[in-house]
Amino acid sequence: MAQQVRARIIGTGSFTPPKRMTNADFEKIVDTSDEWIITRTGIRERRIADNGTQSSDMAVEATRRALEMAECSDEEIEAIIVGTVTPDYRLPSTACVLQEKMGFPNAVAFDTVAACTGFINSLSIGRSFIESGVYKKVLVIGVEKLSSITNYKDRNTCVLFGDAAGAAILGPSENGRGVVSTFMKSDGKLREWLWMPTGGAVNPYTPDFTFDGSDKIYMNGSEVFKVAVRQMCDAALRVIKGAGLQPSDVSVVVPHQANIRIIEALAKRLGVGMDKVVLNIDKYGNTSAASVPLALDEANREGRLKPNDNVLMVAFGGGLIWGAALVRW
Repeated sequence: MAQQVRARIIGTGSFTPPKRMTNADFEKIVDTSDEWIITRTGIRERRIADNGTQSSDMAVEATRRALEMAECSDEEIEAIIVGTVTPDYRLPSTACVLQEKMGFPNAVAFDTVAACTGFINSLSIGRSFIESGVYKKVLVIGVEKLSSITNYKDRNTCVLFGDAAGAAILGPSENGRGVVSTFMKSDGKLREWLWMPTGGAVNPYTPDFTFDGSDKIYMNGSEVFKVAVRQMCDAALRVIKGAGLQPSDVSVVVPHQANIRIIEALAKRLGVGMDKVVLNIDKYGNTSAASVPLALDEANREGRLKPNDNVLMVAFGGGLIWGAALVRW
């Protein structure tokens, strides 16, 4: 009897803009310090895209690198799923813009809006396409230009965010390798803990809008922290159990890079050593939907992901929404 078809990640890619914004740079614009930022977040610098670089441009670069690794042609891509909260336009989707720039002739393209879990949610959708036999090659992306929605007058949030893109190409596998288990959940009652109040249909821009910061990211950091640790741990345990494994069976953890203290608390609750955790928050900060695929690609290219490794990905973001995926690499 043939094994179940799984969606295997056959190629990864990522891109970060060249411009670095260090903690010392923030000391010049808000009341903060390098020591304060590092102690509370683990961030030392982040990448910032210039005005002429949009989310789709970063997605293009990550996609090209993923295609090269996967040895996959443009014609083979049948679906493009982009996770982002910083689309090029409100309409059309950034996935459609990417399709035009890359020239994929045979693909359906759409975005998912799931904040920091955007890549995991998109991966879950792509997995379903592959396992059901609807498509054979799916491109999944997480990309953000968070600098475009960051309030650089808010000392509590502006030091957190950076710009980046990460991509993965999924293909069918019958050898047991691939996405084994996924889990997603949200709680809209808590949406005002991490949100942008102005700019949508409820509170549209008006001619007298004063740009008071309500069009930028607002976060209740202390409350989000507590929920993030609890729910990321729950999501991780659910996919580990769904794969028929124990936490001790996890080979590598690729967490959303939001805050080093959240990551350390997650590892402690799971009983997983920090030597198994992929960390790059010090270099890039919180890149929302790009965070997990960026870390995944770096770990992949560094040779940290070995065949048949049990790779755990987990994230938490605005919505509030959280999710996890367990992949047998």
